Amino acid sequence: MKIKDLIDEAESLPVEDRALVVDSLLRSLNPPDAGVDRKWAEVSRKRLEEIRSGTVAAIPGEQVFEKIWHRFER
Repeated sequence: MKIKDLIDEAESLPVEDRALVVDSLLRSLNPPDAGVDRKWAEVSRKRLEEIRSGTVAAIPGEQVFEKIWHRFER
């Protein structure tokens, strides 16, 4: 089977099945790492605690992206 045929066949699948194919292919390129996942979970918990305690203030995503866009407009 040629690559083009494989792509055409994959594109003809229902959206849920295409999502599974994409996820599977991406995982084959970059396998999950439980150690990295644990570290991200620790960072997430710490940040949530900081927000809940008032140690840090959350910044709305719109403000963050606006700042990024302005930075790259130059």
